[in-house]
Amino acid sequence: MKIGIIGTGNIGGTIARKMIAAGHEVLVANSKGIEGVRAFANEIGAVPTDVSGAVRDTAVIFLSIPLPAVTHLPRDLFASVPLEVPVVDTSNYYPGLRDDKIPEIDNGMTESVWVSKQIGRPVIKAYNNLLAYTLAELGQSEGTPGRLAAAVAGDDERAVEMVMELVTESGFDPVNSGSLEQSWRQQPSTPAYCCDYQASDMRRALDAAVKSEAPKIRDRMAEHFSKLGSNPSHADTVAMNRQLSPITR
Repeated sequence: MKIGIIGTGNIGGTIARKMIAAGHEVLVANSKGIEGVRAFANEIGAVPTDVSGAVRDTAVIFLSIPLPAVTHLPRDLFASVPLEVPVVDTSNYYPGLRDDKIPEIDNGMTESVWVSKQIGRPVIKAYNNLLAYTLAELGQSEGTPGRLAAAVAGDDERAVEMVMELVTESGFDPVNSGSLEQSWRQQPSTPAYCCDYQASDMRRALDAAVKSEAPKIRDRMAEHFSKLGSNPSHADTVAMNRQLSPITR
């Protein structure tokens, strides 16, 4: 399968490595153009390209960029991309920690619904509720006891199934978390977010989410991170997320 990935940070870069390891042809792009991504592409065996090349004749496209950067993509980027090609949004909104305020999201719009509106087409939400370390280091073969899970949300059943298969190939059990509107259940500071759960607990965590609670908890994250230090360990981050957003239903 030919896969385009826009964004080569901790998540996008790791997804690129995972997809290559699974035998896919991968094109990578970032905001620096072809030359800016060439060294990384050569390192992992991907094809360097620009953002237009990443969406041309590809079977799946990943958007792995900060939410505010979505507004800087070319307005016609997806104009010629067939609707049956899944566009996967892996991003999260971190106001006050990394991102400028986005009023629509602050007023209750689901993050990936906002992304869909910005790019003018449906998206699938996936990989956003795994920590970068989890994605890079904790994947396991299908059927392995204790394998961790990742949530996948979207409105197109076929597209969701395609993305769930890629999640499986990358070492995690995919859990269908519902429609794109329902993907708020896997946003930051919900029980399903970055807690390293197996599939059964992931389903319970999704069911336990309370939309009005997540922003309140998210706003307390900076205080908790300051207590953990500037570079908290993976284990400390998981423990903090589980403490802030426990499965209570």
